[in-house]
Amino acid sequence: MTTSDRLIEATRELLWERGYVGTSPKAIQQAAGAGQGSMYHHFAGKPDLALAAIRRTAEEMRATTEAVLGGGGSAYARLEAYLLRERDVLRGCPVGRLTMDPDVVASAELRAPVDETLDWLRGGLAGVVQEGLDSGEFTGPLDPAELAATIVATVQGGYVLARASGSPASFDTAVRGLLALLSTLSGRTA
Repeated sequence: MTTSDRLIEATRELLWERGYVGTSPKAIQQAAGAGQGSMYHHFAGKPDLALAAIRRTAEEMRATTEAVLGGGGSAYARLEAYLLRERDVLRGCPVGRLTMDPDVVASAELRAPVDETLDWLRGGLAGVVQEGLDSGEFTGPLDPAELAATIVATVQGGYVLARASGSPASFDTAVRGLLALLSTLSGRTA
């Protein structure tokens, strides 16, 4: 792994763990095993490095999600696979957590990949819901964009509830509740 990659990976981990405000250049350098000169050789400063780390995290999240949503099976099965996929629930979403960081939210540049990723996620989920409607799998007056927003809100809110309680049980309960609703829409029995 190159020094640049080590710095990005260390920053990704620290952003997920501590947020932008709590991630100092010194902590990044220590975690990456790189000196100050190396950091500033590859990146203009902490904001530049954080942006590279956020973009990489967003790309990874997109690839993981795309593999699940673009896989085979019914619309319900793909949504179920997305909701039940392996997650580090107590750490929260590495992208969603950034929305709670005041410095990220205040910076249009740092916020952009977060917002774009969440928009992309809602769009991908809405596309799967639309496929389910088009095939007759889902019935009822559904707005795919609204249901996609509900799915994202359930996942992100589930992370918050799990972190608050110190247990993934809250996340699991939220996901099971949403799956029960989705199964009703698809004519399945929960």
